[in-house]
Amino acid sequence: MTGLILSSADLDPRRRRILFRCWHRGIREMDLMLGQFAEAEIGTMDEATLDELERIMAEEDQDLIKWITEAAPVPDHLKTPLFERIMACRPDFSPVTMDTAGRS
Repeated sequence: MTGLILSSADLDPRRRRILFRCWHRGIREMDLMLGQFAEAEIGTMDEATLDELERIMAEEDQDLIKWITEAAPVPDHLKTPLFERIMACRPDFSPVTMDTAGRS
């Protein structure tokens, strides 16, 4: 299950490929972060923004997770409006807390 809601049938081949790659990163947290972001915005991105998204996607997942969740400083080359939008879309990965009876 990818979580994909958007149908890629109406997208051009490049956008379909990027959307697929965003949902199939290899690390589920990255699938959720980049997949949800791409699904929401891929249809309105211009070519330059798609180029930038592909450059971001070329980064290692472990590094991206740290930067997006602010566990590590974002490197200068990623301090861009697009990366800030990706960071703003991240899901809440806070751990589920249990009450004293063991219920969540």
